[in-house]
Amino acid sequence: MKMPNSIIVEGKTTAEAIEKGLKELNVTKNMVEIKTLEEEKKRSFYSILAPRVVKIEMTLKENTSNTDKVIKKTKRDINKNLDEIEKVSEKIKEFFVSILDKDCKCDVTVEDFCIHVKIDGENINNLIGYRGTTINALQTLALAVANKHSNSKIIVIVDVGNYRERREKTLEDLAEKVSERVIKTKKSVTLDPMSAYERKIIHTKLQNNDKVKTFSKGEEPHRRIVIALK
Repeated sequence: MKMPNSIIVEGKTTAEAIEKGLKELNVTKNMVEIKTLEEEKKRSFYSILAPRVVKIEMTLKENTSNTDKVIKKTKRDINKNLDEIEKVSEKIKEFFVSILDKDCKCDVTVEDFCIHVKIDGENINNLIGYRGTTINALQTLALAVANKHSNSKIIVIVDVGNYRERREKTLEDLAEKVSERVIKTKKSVTLDPMSAYERKIIHTKLQNNDKVKTFSKGEEPHRRIVIALK
């Protein structure tokens, strides 16, 4: 993975933007050059609602031994993490091969530091369950395997017959439909209980909607999303 030499960062203040940039590059302030691209907007009575934005460009200084050391260390850490994730993915593969029927095909891949388990084959509906309950149970088991073989937090996503992709589309359509109803009736709507994964799909779909807001209430496994007017 190639380390960036330059990034553009935004913040409410110059200090906030610089802090974000240093964290992203994983360097100290004396190892970068900082150029202000957009100054903080001055607020007046007529622009009280205008957002405070500072945009800066942060560039790594060339020919600095400290920078080279940081980059090399970061690359080593990335490679180490990838090696660990690959080993964990092999253990997860072994686990699913041991519990699935021979007719099922199980592919385990690593993408963006996340382990994806895709199961396909005939008669796999019993591996999906009502609204994906069985898939979620399989995912919990896969996470248990990952935690057993790693001290790091590893993300594992289990899918059966592309169910998650189809379910995501269904939930996005539901979010749009319910948000329109909330806007029309001016009454909030509480959806059926969903897993954290499914609630995130609803939140993400409506996060940029300027007329409605979403929040969760209740305790697992009965936690629900509420869609209401802003």
